[in-house]
Amino acid sequence: MKFIKNFLFGIRAYFKAVKFIIEHKIYWYLFIPAILMLIIYQIGASIKSHYIAPKAENMNEIVWYFIYVMIEIFIAILLMKFAKYLVVILLSPLISHLSMKTEKVLTGNSYPFSWVQLIHDVKRAMRIVVRNMMWEYFFIVVIFIVSILGWEDPKSSPIFYLSFLIGFFYYGFAFLDYINERRRLNMNESIQFVRKNRGLAISIGCVYSLLILVPVDLGALFNWSNFSQDVSGTLGRFFLHLFLWFCAASAPILAIVASTIAMDDLVDLKKNKYSDKIEDLAE
Repeated sequence: MKFIKNFLFGIRAYFKAVKFIIEHKIYWYLFIPAILMLIIYQIGASIKSHYIAPKAENMNEIVWYFIYVMIEIFIAILLMKFAKYLVVILLSPLISHLSMKTEKVLTGNSYPFSWVQLIHDVKRAMRIVVRNMMWEYFFIVVIFIVSILGWEDPKSSPIFYLSFLIGFFYYGFAFLDYINERRRLNMNESIQFVRKNRGLAISIGCVYSLLILVPVDLGALFNWSNFSQDVSGTLGRFFLHLFLWFCAASAPILAIVASTIAMDDLVDLKKNKYSDKIEDLAE
């Protein structure tokens, strides 16, 4: 069955990606999302701990004061709780670059750097993300409504778990589209390609989701207040969340390398007529 074959194909690509990253010494890329994630979290923590002295002498000033506080709290929570997702959005240029670098090593294909092309790639990636997000939530709402009608507890419905598969598909789609863009497929052509190879998209998105959605608490890396009372517990939480932090940070890097490797095996990227060829493949 093509679906199962492509699904296993994508899983194997992740193992190849780990080997590829180590062999070609590009593991330092993993530190970029890791550090960025910590910076975003720390900014959020600083905003949340910021004390605003109220200077409200009338009702109008009181209303604006509360609006200001609510906006600041919202931004703090966004930065602290959704740092993993903001990192992926901010990493679009890096993901595009790393995909091209991986393809260059695999095939010799070279794509000259261009600010115009980079901006185009980022814009296209954002359009894909927004499109996929809208469709994903549409299907989730439909599944939830059906689950409510047929089951007392919607989460106990067998079809409720389809929402996870849908999320996996759209996550994988976003990563595969970076390569499809270099193949000069327009968005509709890329959509049709991913639909025909949905097993690959789901496997790429599945592993990515398991990594990016690990329950890491970045605050545990900085909270040492109970160290003197609970040494082993504090160290245990620190190393656990340090490991989970590494897993979450490595997710976009592993996903784009695995996507590029899988696409090369699937369609033979050497045949991409829109690339420049180089003789030295050992970079």
